[in-house]
Amino acid sequence: MLDRKVSLATKVVNWSVTGGSLFVCVLAMYTRFPGMTLAGIAPNWLLIWLVTWSVNRPVILATMAGIGLGLLQDSMTFAAVRTSPTHALGLAIAGGLTALLQKQRYMQEDFISIALIVFGMAVIVETMHAIQLTAMGASMDNVWTLQQRIALSSAILSSLWSPAIYFPLSRWWRSLERKDE
Repeated sequence: MLDRKVSLATKVVNWSVTGGSLFVCVLAMYTRFPGMTLAGIAPNWLLIWLVTWSVNRPVILATMAGIGLGLLQDSMTFAAVRTSPTHALGLAIAGGLTALLQKQRYMQEDFISIALIVFGMAVIVETMHAIQLTAMGASMDNVWTLQQRIALSSAILSSLWSPAIYFPLSRWWRSLERKDE
């Protein structure tokens, strides 16, 4: 009986840490810290969190998490831009591909691999955004010129900041796995 209570307490703490880290990333999405932007673009904190979380998860869960995070981001930006494309599509693809990459073992789970995955997924997320804008009738020249600058800036910053999220969360989740064994 005591082991079950400890296990339940551990699960509650784990969910609190995971949810708390997601909450911090949501708040950081709309905060511009000095020296943390490149060409007016900030890191995509939700993408970094999604890649960190999706590394050891099944593809379907990672895709669903991407959809949920995309809808969360959409809900925070909907009032500002009513004709904006959804973030859910790009984040769903990023979550699913991240989980698929790890399942296929093309990449190892270390800082450099995670930074490379975040870099690639940031480009994919911004490209999906540009494709949606083009489909909505926006000027192709303007969209794709801006997409190049935004995708590259976001990818560079997000990959550089990915260890700030990946390192503490991966250590936490590994320590929980060791306790379970």
